[in-house]
Amino acid sequence: MNMQYGDKKPLELDRDAVWAQIRDEAAQAIRNEPLLGSVIHGGLLHHRSLEAALAYRFSQKLASGEMSEQILREIADEAYRASPGLGDAARRDLLAVYERDPATHRLIQPILFFKGYQALQAYRMANWLWQEERRDLAYFVQMRCSECFGVDIHPAARIGTGVMIDHAHSIVIGETATVGDDVSMLHSVTLGGTGKEDGDRHPKIGDGVMIGAGAKVLGNIRIGNCSRIAAGSVVLHEVPDCKTVAGVPARVIGDAGCAEPSQSMNQLLGIEDYI
Repeated sequence: MNMQYGDKKPLELDRDAVWAQIRDEAAQAIRNEPLLGSVIHGGLLHHRSLEAALAYRFSQKLASGEMSEQILREIADEAYRASPGLGDAARRDLLAVYERDPATHRLIQPILFFKGYQALQAYRMANWLWQEERRDLAYFVQMRCSECFGVDIHPAARIGTGVMIDHAHSIVIGETATVGDDVSMLHSVTLGGTGKEDGDRHPKIGDGVMIGAGAKVLGNIRIGNCSRIAAGSVVLHEVPDCKTVAGVPARVIGDAGCAEPSQSMNQLLGIEDYI
């Protein structure tokens, strides 16, 4: 069957409905490409829930000679049992990718193939370990996530749900950074500090923010809700709600252009933005 790349079917955040849709897509994918049967069956259809499938994927991707798949699988299973919010966050992140990324046509794609989604769920494992005071194990997960996905997120960083990290290569998020709900960011984004000072030193990203590719946001500054940061910008000062900033160093060049920039993903700047 040929994949149709038309309008996407709207999906609701319902545990059973999301998992049923994933299983239907997985079965169809095997019919379309039998050579991927073992990958798709082992990664999705063999499992009883999205949480179990994600735990398996986490263990498969991050296992190494230092840490076996079995141990990592046990860690992830424990986390999903102890904290149901992890599964809810995974669903919201999954729907965010489906709704905002024009290259995503099925829910199975981020789970199986997209390192931005997989790295974000690995971070959530590391953050859970951090909160459980299992700090060294959290650092180990951070290290493996960086090695496997090219995404380096400190386990202590706080990231909301409904987050999309598109392409994800060279993402860096520091220890005291916070990221709100419904945020979208593209590859090579840095949420970093400005020196070697200790303490609260990283950005605070509000809800609904869109951060363009290559943008650097540095220091303990607030980025207001529903704002836009243009690609390649270096942001050193606070950004008000619902504004667009661009440049090196970045400055406010206009309004955000819409109520939900992280949803619309509009990264074009009009001539009027420079006037």
